[in-house]
Amino acid sequence: MTSTNNRLSATRRSFLKASGLALALPAMPSLMPSAVVAAETSSQLRLCYLYVPNGVNMEHWRPGGENESLTFNRSTAALEPFRDDLRFISGLSHKHAIGGKDGGGDHARANATYLTGSRPLKTAGTDIHLGVSADQIVAQKFADQTRLRSLELSCDGVRRSGGCDSGYACAYQFNLAWADERTPVAPESNPRLVFERLFGNGTHGQRQANYELRQASQLSMLDFLKEETNQVHRRLGREDRYKLDEYLAGIRDIEQRIQKSEQFGLPHDPDHPTPSGIPDSYGAHIRLMGDVLALAFETDSTRVATFMFAHDGSNRSFRDINIADGHHDLSHHKKDPDRLEKIAQIDQFYCEQFAYFLKIMKDRKDASGQSLLDNTMIVYGSGICDGDRHNHDDLPVILAGGKTAGLKGGRHQKVAEWTPMANLHLDLINRMGVTLDHFGDSTERLSIT
Repeated sequence: MTSTNNRLSATRRSFLKASGLALALPAMPSLMPSAVVAAETSSQLRLCYLYVPNGVNMEHWRPGGENESLTFNRSTAALEPFRDDLRFISGLSHKHAIGGKDGGGDHARANATYLTGSRPLKTAGTDIHLGVSADQIVAQKFADQTRLRSLELSCDGVRRSGGCDSGYACAYQFNLAWADERTPVAPESNPRLVFERLFGNGTHGQRQANYELRQASQLSMLDFLKEETNQVHRRLGREDRYKLDEYLAGIRDIEQRIQKSEQFGLPHDPDHPTPSGIPDSYGAHIRLMGDVLALAFETDSTRVATFMFAHDGSNRSFRDINIADGHHDLSHHKKDPDRLEKIAQIDQFYCEQFAYFLKIMKDRKDASGQSLLDNTMIVYGSGICDGDRHNHDDLPVILAGGKTAGLKGGRHQKVAEWTPMANLHLDLINRMGVTLDHFGDSTERLSIT
């Protein structure tokens, strides 16, 4: 009897481990059931937010010209090949990131307000309170249409608890996405784990076989568990029946996830090696995460994503460009020329990583035959303008892609001072098909012409 029980426990553990996997949907009509081909080959608009910390050196970042007379500055020169896909927007701001009676904590507030347009409750405890982020409002629309409701990435470790910046909980500073007022959606920083979440484990050429094996074991084990639990349910006491019902509810949830996965067909095995983990080079880390993010969009695994290159207040050094000083330390430049020069170089480094991602998105096509970039609206920016002043007005913001949504590039759009960045979010939310009249501290939809 003991031997039998051990075997059943081992089988159950294996089942639960396997059932936790989520595999990617290829945006390839030949691999999809005919019932979903028509929907999947139409244009699928996507929304993506990229975040860089600590503000910028505006002298070398701010674009020149206005409207179609856009010119690129030194720090953004790497983006010039994508001129027709880019719109610089000057004047956007976050009033809820200003300290006021809350005092210090500008870095925590920069992250917290960036996608929510809401003021975070100043607390280092568990009573955090903010607002739903723009990406998660859109993610709700596509929750049943893609394998992943949304994808959250970072090149930082995750901090879910404790205090970080001047009495603010770390949750505010290390998360961009918020599912509701009290629930941040934690990002993943290990590209291998993200890749395996999308495509399963194994090497190229083995993932398909591994998937088929897991599918068979998942389905047969679910049937087995339901039959066995039905037999023993009548023999349990009231409390144990309640516990068993909770367990069965979890099993049914897993079953629904499997059925959802099945409707999309078997996953396509991309000709891309499984990442070994987090690279030593920061630049390589950002680019690898960008590669995986582009694959997620290409396979229509998700249509909503956020990617935080680093949290605001990050004091990371930049060995890639021979800068040993910490970024946060440098951002308090006090107009020192040497520090300002290094900040400009860091801004240029980040724009080069952004350019790398734009090229991937422009070169790849989705099932509609259009480029990923044309079908994706991308916002790149920071929640602080000048790190020394900690000001949250006239933020450095770039809107990229989205031609199929009617966005036009090659422009420098100047808006009125203290225009809420939530106005931009509100416009993009509506372009994604979610009808909304107000978001965060918005006053109206931003006019993007």
